[in-house]
Amino acid sequence: MKLHIILLAALLAGCSNAMPGSQAVPAGLSGATPAARHRRPSDVVQFAYVANFGATNISAYSIAAGGALTPVAGSPFKSGKNPSSLAIDPMGKFVYVTNFGSNDVSAYTIDATSGALKKVEGSPFAAGSNPLTVAVDSSGKFAYVANNGSKNVSAYAIGATSGALTPVNGSPFKAGLRPYAVAVDPNAEFAYVANVVSSNISAYRIDAGSGTLTPVKGSPFATGVSPVSLVVHPSGKFAYVACYGSDDISGYTIDATTGALRPLPGSPFADMGSAPEGVFVAPDGNFAYLANSQTFHGFPDFIAAYTIDATRGTLTPVTGSPFKDAGAEAVGGAVDTTSKFAYVANDGSSDVSAYSINAANGALKKVKGSPFKTGSAPFGMAVCRVTAGSCVPSPP
Repeated sequence: MKLHIILLAALLAGCSNAMPGSQAVPAGLSGATPAARHRRPSDVVQFAYVANFGATNISAYSIAAGGALTPVAGSPFKSGKNPSSLAIDPMGKFVYVTNFGSNDVSAYTIDATSGALKKVEGSPFAAGSNPLTVAVDSSGKFAYVANNGSKNVSAYAIGATSGALTPVNGSPFKAGLRPYAVAVDPNAEFAYVANVVSSNISAYRIDAGSGTLTPVKGSPFATGVSPVSLVVHPSGKFAYVACYGSDDISGYTIDATTGALRPLPGSPFADMGSAPEGVFVAPDGNFAYLANSQTFHGFPDFIAAYTIDATRGTLTPVTGSPFKDAGAEAVGGAVDTTSKFAYVANDGSSDVSAYSINAANGALKKVKGSPFKTGSAPFGMAVCRVTAGSCVPSPP
């Protein structure tokens, strides 16, 4: 039984301090040649980061023009125990990583030339029990962490210069049973938390000045069974939730005034695979992808692809979907900042599958050399693009 399955089984069983044991750390990827040595002035420079739950570190890669991944010099970078999720601040200076096993958040500065990570002074910063996921608001002022074990959300003010985290007044804020995923809308007005055991979403209004959270009227909002991944569309109009237990995606319209959620027409949308664990949307807003860990049921893993209706938010399967994943037990992923490549973290095979995206129809094609090796049991991913000396992220 693989790590992500152990984690979900423990969470769904309601164990108060469940934490899977760390796996052996594979051979390091340090000493790689810096991609900076081979760049042309016209190159789009991007970096990808992967949280290795079983290896207690972060793998860092440069993204080649064709989508292939090359480890940056110094990778992997040490984290806390059982790193599970990453978020890059919108200014492209800092990376934040939740450490499920050590109950804290690691913070790093990003070297925009090499992609290397350096710990922020004072890091790691205390969180609640078993922090699982992290999100940074689009203003870059606040970070939010879903604490699975303590059933709440930690809120932090981000030091503009230092990147250090300071708890906001009133933090932590109450959530549902076993909060698993957290997301913030592009306007930094609302935060959403998927609660895996209570099968609902806690919705909050963000105070722009203080970062404090106030429950939205009508919250929590019902989802399918066992929501484990949550993403807000780049337009801020829609939200999508991967529901592990019901093998589907719950889709919602977001009320721009109140932040309340209303089910989209046709929601929930059927998963074309099984046991979905990660939903992510291309930055251009045209396509959504769903990572399925089907080896849990004895079948190959697949990546389901959907076209997003820009007006209604509804999901329609892409022709040829689902696409077979080259790794084992896909748990999460990301799309690069240009919407040309999709990446999927494979917990079971300790690697990342890379695909090129057909801009016309959203279909996926394996990138040459894929899958690319990571540390043990990769879980969360984040991608950023170097702009004006900073590494600005893709929308989560």
